[in-house]
Amino acid sequence: MSLFDSQSLSIFKIKEFRFFFYARFFLTLAIQMQMSTISLQIYYEHTREELVLGLIGLAEAVPFVISSFFSGHVADTVNRRKVLLSGIFALFCGSVLLYFYSAPFTSFLKDTGMFALFGVVFLFGIIRSFLAATTHPFMSQIVPRNQYTNSATWNSTAWHVGAILGPVLAGLIYGYNNSLNAETCYIINGILYLLALAFIFRISPKPMPVREVKETLYQSMTSGLKFVFKNKMVLSALSLDLFAVLFGGAVALIPAFTDKILKLGPEAYGLLRTAPAVGAVLMAVILAIKPPGKKAGEALLWSVILFGVFTILFALSTNYWLAFTMLLLTGAFDNISVVVRHSILQLMTPDNMRGRVAAVNSIFIGSSNEIGAFESGVAARLMGLVPSIVFGGIMTIGVVLGIHKLNPDLKKMDLTKYQ
Repeated sequence: MSLFDSQSLSIFKIKEFRFFFYARFFLTLAIQMQMSTISLQIYYEHTREELVLGLIGLAEAVPFVISSFFSGHVADTVNRRKVLLSGIFALFCGSVLLYFYSAPFTSFLKDTGMFALFGVVFLFGIIRSFLAATTHPFMSQIVPRNQYTNSATWNSTAWHVGAILGPVLAGLIYGYNNSLNAETCYIINGILYLLALAFIFRISPKPMPVREVKETLYQSMTSGLKFVFKNKMVLSALSLDLFAVLFGGAVALIPAFTDKILKLGPEAYGLLRTAPAVGAVLMAVILAIKPPGKKAGEALLWSVILFGVFTILFALSTNYWLAFTMLLLTGAFDNISVVVRHSILQLMTPDNMRGRVAAVNSIFIGSSNEIGAFESGVAARLMGLVPSIVFGGIMTIGVVLGIHKLNPDLKKMDLTKYQ
């Protein structure tokens, strides 16, 4: 009996999905390791201010949002495989720049201080908007419709495993070995980007979906937004995640929390930073065996409420392993909302609009991580580190109650009706 014969693993019988899964893993691992290294460099080498950690998120979010409408248009009009390959190669070039910034044998970029790091983050925001608009539509072209929820689960798993290992590697290398430090992280980043490129190359080009109506560039760029606002279920799911991530952005403050509350160094940051992703992977195993179906709406609402609850409990933790456990649980319940949301988008979006709707999803969700990091940094400056995280958790719970009141049908949502 083949390993892939079970229902939860049957999607891996599709060779090109396996290639996509590996590419997603290596790409996420590289990005998470790279952004963690940048955060550590800025915090420990230039400033120990929580607000600056928030500004890193803002520096990525602003260009991400601005370019997302155009990136969605590109994802629906240009071969998606080419867009992915170009974006990953651009990230590889960024890792080369960061290496020369950090290498001890050169002063290239180093005289500009942390402004060079912020400049690279700004460029990452633009590149990431194209990758975000293209990744899920491209995956939808690889797998059959009845496997969309399963593919969303395993895609989320690849992302979260990469998100686990990336900060751990960055924290270990940066914190433990002063002779290696950041430049080694960026060398590894470059290798990982090349691996991701190699796996995307192994996936054959897919035809672009037929566009039934001729549109101007402006109409094309805004049609995804119009579609989302006309579809009440899609809008509710995206709004729920948007505000939950916006207010629950405690992850951005982990370097400061590790330093000021737990009184530990950067080597402890790596493991703590990965706790949400560890929880997400554990939950992904459960979701792969028992995917959200008839009670998807109810699961979505409760998962975000519990995300807020455990965010509050994390803020109140003074023990390292208790803080790790609370973050793990935030990641576990957050992953339920991720899988449900991606399933809704895949099942309810027409093929010829997937790129533009994915771009809107990215604005709602992807940028909210970075804007949430900025909000967390500002709140920490105004309220203090712990009160700001508690405030975020309370606001997250409030958002769930508000959206449930505006759209009570969300709780009754049954994904099996759309498969």
